[in-house]
Amino acid sequence: MLTIGAFAKACRLSPKALRLYDELDLLRPARVDPDTGYRYYAPEQLERARLVAWLRRLGMPLARIRQVCALDPGGAAREIRAYWARVEAETTARRDLALFLVDHLTQSSQAPQASQSSASSPSPQSSQSSPSSRKDTIMLELRYSALSDIGLVRDANQDTAYAGARVLAVADGCGAGGASASTAAVEALKFLDEEPLPAGGVLNILEDAVQGAGRAVQDVAAAVGGSARDEIGTTLTAAVWTGSQLALVHIGDSRAYLLRDGELFLITHDHTVVQSLVDEGRLTPEEATVHPQRALLLKALGGGPVPDPDLKLHDARPGDRYLLCSDGLSTVVPTEEIRRLLAAAPVPQAAARALVDAANAAGGPDNVSCVVADVVEAGRQ
Repeated sequence: MLTIGAFAKACRLSPKALRLYDELDLLRPARVDPDTGYRYYAPEQLERARLVAWLRRLGMPLARIRQVCALDPGGAAREIRAYWARVEAETTARRDLALFLVDHLTQSSQAPQASQSSASSPSPQSSQSSPSSRKDTIMLELRYSALSDIGLVRDANQDTAYAGARVLAVADGCGAGGASASTAAVEALKFLDEEPLPAGGVLNILEDAVQGAGRAVQDVAAAVGGSARDEIGTTLTAAVWTGSQLALVHIGDSRAYLLRDGELFLITHDHTVVQSLVDEGRLTPEEATVHPQRALLLKALGGGPVPDPDLKLHDARPGDRYLLCSDGLSTVVPTEEIRRLLAAAPVPQAAARALVDAANAAGGPDNVSCVVADVVEAGRQ
C-alpha cells in the first residue's frame, strides 16, 4: 500500500485533488484507516490516477472523466478523440472571432490616420504610385449569377437562390410551407442590397437581418398552422459584400465554398446531427455520406426561436470565386468535381449552369440551387 503522499507524488496529483476525487467517486482509495481516516492506495491504481491527471490537463470536465474511466481502453480512446474534436471545433470558432476582432479594431484605429493622409497622397492613376499603394487602392466588385432547379425527383422547388450587387443567398426550405419559408428568409435580406453599410458594423447588421428573416419564417409557419407548423423551416446561407470583404452568415446545411488559386475551401460548417458525430469522432466523413440521418438538422429557421447563426468575415482577393449552394448539390456531386467545374467555367453564369447540370446528371434527387460570384477589379470587362 502507498500512503496518499507517496501515491500523489507517483501519479502527479496533489493530495488535495486525490481527496476531491475520492469524494466524487472518481478515484477511491484502496483502504481508509478507520481511526485516523488516512487514505492508502494500491500500486495498481496508479494507471487510473495518471489517466485522470492527463485528462485534467486536457481540460476535460470531471463528469466526463468519470465516464471515460468506466470504459474499456478502446472505448476510452474513442471518447477522448470525440472530446478533443469538439475542443478543436470550439477553439476554431473562437479563433475566427478573435481574428475578426483584431482586424476590426486595427482598422478602426487606423481609419483616422488614413483619412488625414488621403488628402496629400497621390492619385491612384499617378505614375508615381508604388505597387503597394496601387494594391491598397484597387476597387473590387462582384460578378454574380444565381440558378435554382427543381431536380429530377421532387414535385416542387423549395429552394430559393438570390444574387445581387451586395447580397448573395441560398435557402433550402422544408415542410408543407418550405418554399414560402425559404423565399421569406431571402426576401428579408434583400434590403441590404440598397442600405449603406457602415465600416466595421456589417456583422451586426447581418445578424439583425437574420433575426428579421427568422421572424418572417415564423410568420409563414403561423399562417400554415396546425401540426404542419412544426415541420416548416429553412436553411439560410448568405453573404453581404462590403467592397473588400464578404460577411457570411450560416444556419443549416446549405454551404459556402471559396475557390482561390485553383483550390476549393469549404467555409461553412454543417449544422447537422451527422456533422456533430463527425466532429466528435464518432463517424468518419466517409461514413457520414451514407448515414440515414445525414439530412437531420440541428439548426434551421422555423416556427421556434431564431438559432444563433455562424458569422464571419472573409477578406476578398481579385480572382476569388465564391459558391453558395443547397445540399442538392453538395450531397450528390463530389467535392473534386465541384472544384473542377468551378475552375473551368469562364463566368459565373456558366459555372452555376454546369453545377446544376452535374447534380441532375447524378440523379437530381433534390432541388439544387447555386449562387456563384467572382471578385474582380471594378471596371474590368
